[in-house]
Amino acid sequence: MSSLFRSLFGRPEPEPRTDGRGNALMIVGPASHVGKTWTATAICRWLTRRGLRVAPFKAQNMSLNAAVCPDGGEIGRAQATQAAACRLEPRTDMNPLLLKPAGEDGCQVVLHGKVWKTVRNGDLRADYEQLLDEVEESYRRLAEEFDYVVIEGAGGCAELNLKDRDLANLGLASRLGVPAMLVADIHRGGVFASVLGTLELLDEQEKELVRSFVINRFQGDVRLFDEGRRMIEQRAGRPCLGVFPDSPGINLDEEDSVALEERRPTPVEPGGLHIAIIKLPNIANTTDFKLLPQAEYITEAARIDPDLIIIPGTKNTLADLAWMKKTGLDRWVLDKRKDGTAVWGVCGGYQMLGRFIVDPYAFESSQRRLSGLGLLPIQTRMARQKTTRQVRARLAVGGIEFDAYEIHIGETTPSAGESPFCLVDGEPQGYWRRGILGHYLHGALENPKILDALLADVAEWRSKTVPRPSEEAPPEQVYDRLADWFEASVDVGRFEELYL
Repeated sequence: MSSLFRSLFGRPEPEPRTDGRGNALMIVGPASHVGKTWTATAICRWLTRRGLRVAPFKAQNMSLNAAVCPDGGEIGRAQATQAAACRLEPRTDMNPLLLKPAGEDGCQVVLHGKVWKTVRNGDLRADYEQLLDEVEESYRRLAEEFDYVVIEGAGGCAELNLKDRDLANLGLASRLGVPAMLVADIHRGGVFASVLGTLELLDEQEKELVRSFVINRFQGDVRLFDEGRRMIEQRAGRPCLGVFPDSPGINLDEEDSVALEERRPTPVEPGGLHIAIIKLPNIANTTDFKLLPQAEYITEAARIDPDLIIIPGTKNTLADLAWMKKTGLDRWVLDKRKDGTAVWGVCGGYQMLGRFIVDPYAFESSQRRLSGLGLLPIQTRMARQKTTRQVRARLAVGGIEFDAYEIHIGETTPSAGESPFCLVDGEPQGYWRRGILGHYLHGALENPKILDALLADVAEWRSKTVPRPSEEAPPEQVYDRLADWFEASVDVGRFEELYL
């Protein structure tokens, strides 16, 4: 039993099943961001509450929001969240293939939690058969151990140009003999075309797998769509298991940074801190800032006077540092720093705050050396191996303990005698002195106590008031609310008939 599982759930991890039973359901959609992750997570917790041992699975994920498993393997953040909804620790079998875009045309391939190779434009056609075997192997390990596997598809399930290399949608479901549910987002508009058009593009075998559909994110009284629901059912020849209301009060970690396009910052209270986050081209792990709803993401030297500028993590530090220099954001940050603005750097942003970054193996860029912002007395050397690990850290000032994780390429060498941000296994890491912060620890700013301490330092520095802490519900409460949302809207009897 790991300490993380004990701290999350207060009890030992359940013993695995050995009877080989493996029922499953695949959640697919007409496009990305229609609610597949949301629905899959809700079903994970709903079935878990019914006494089943449930595991999440997503064969292939493309995301820069990642999580680290206890063994150091790297998977998509969404599958780690779904594992927690199942009251499990994450494992690499839950997301055996993770694609991480890197630069203009590169894509890092993470297989079973470890970097495998880098390919151009995510083109894996030459590796399709091998990867399909790897994906199926991961699924079967889960199916043998758990009562039920909730599979999340990727993107749109009817992309005709991708069917010949489908690793994650109905092609995989056909091979596994797994039924599917189609999720459509009515908030986007065109829900009739989304459902009926998707079904029309499927071949007969795929159509047979899609046993039902649900309508997601309906605003207002769902009974107003009764007629529309019946019309789609008649044309689709399969039941609608529910019209699910939009529930903005339930906050789930975003699967990737695409969600930033629809994000609107909350107003800053009078006298409060104005926070700007630089939206790097390869920005990664944006979940670090989910407790900062008032923060404004910027892509140019804005005509604003923030109290705090945050340079976030990135999949490609050198490329994004070069972009900052090209756009003038590096000079803007330095000018604001001279005027008294606080600056934080997380992971790749931490590396950028140093004197220089060298990449002797051209791991990230053809540029072997690039000068940093020079705000911290550190230098970073890119390495061949990626560091991925969960850690338990202690704040250097105040002694608050917290869980975090590292995902980075390169080792950063500090100068002696500086103030560390925290201690990890007794060793100092990062920097924290008045008005400037840098560290490698993803998840640190998701801890309200740590964030409040850091913001209090900035507020004192800038003579501003400390923002009120985020009112986000604890994860366990969020998962239960998701399960309640699902149960209240789904036709439970039909669901059981079709999928259990």
